[in-house]
Amino acid sequence: MTYFQASELILNDDFSVYHLQLTAAEIADIIIVVGDPNRVPEVSKHFDSVELKKSNREFVTHTGYIGTKRISVLSTGIGVANIDIVFNELDILSSINLKERILEKNKRVFKIIRLGTTGALREDISIDSILFSKFAIGIDGIPHHYDFNKSLLENELSVTFTQATEWPKELATPYAVKASNSLWEHLYDPQYKEGITLTMNGFYAPQGRQIRIPLKYPQISEGYKNINYKNLNITNLEMETAGLYAFGKIFNHQVLSINTVLANRATLKFSKNPTKSVERMILLSLEKIANL
Repeated sequence: MTYFQASELILNDDFSVYHLQLTAAEIADIIIVVGDPNRVPEVSKHFDSVELKKSNREFVTHTGYIGTKRISVLSTGIGVANIDIVFNELDILSSINLKERILEKNKRVFKIIRLGTTGALREDISIDSILFSKFAIGIDGIPHHYDFNKSLLENELSVTFTQATEWPKELATPYAVKASNSLWEHLYDPQYKEGITLTMNGFYAPQGRQIRIPLKYPQISEGYKNINYKNLNITNLEMETAGLYAFGKIFNHQVLSINTVLANRATLKFSKNPTKSVERMILLSLEKIANL
């Protein structure tokens, strides 16, 4: 029987996980994740009741009900490095008896839905539209630190991406992952856009934004246009989805990412009312999530 040592499984005095400060009883099986801590109450205000509010650092959690459906909403902060923390601690809550520091006999499987914001790469994707990520490509390299079955990844897509962009060898090897089939079937509606999301490890140069310092690899973004995988194109850029999808496969939880398009990099336009755009995404998503 595996016993998890104090230096590896770090807990607070109340036996909650270190960063999220949550116990297993405080997190629902359906979890909405958002990047911005301020977006948590924007989601939970639509709950019929809220039983728990907790916060530590950038991690804010509200757990409550829509009808009889128990749902948590949790902020992750920005980037896959934060997703690494959040996903590990959620998995700990799903699978380990924290007082005994041993594995539970029965592991919980979480349904994790990201409600985020994104920048589109194609002219035909409208500002304020809703986009579902069927696949995601990550360039952060973090999942490569884990020893897992590589068949869980979409290796053909990552090779296609690497070749089309002439990906520099000095950067982390890209990986590609598919959304949860089950969540896709339950939540995706054909009226919305679907595509391949690029998860970048920064907001400025990694996403092709040049402000004061020149880009070292300006040619990379040209390669995005040449990628077609299972009749889908690369549609958007953001900073969390691929990490969520990878850890979903690695830790065996269901994950789906939904984004509202606030910017279009092809047309150089930005939403005139981002608050309204995010609210619309939240309402439409909660209607579906409440019926999972």
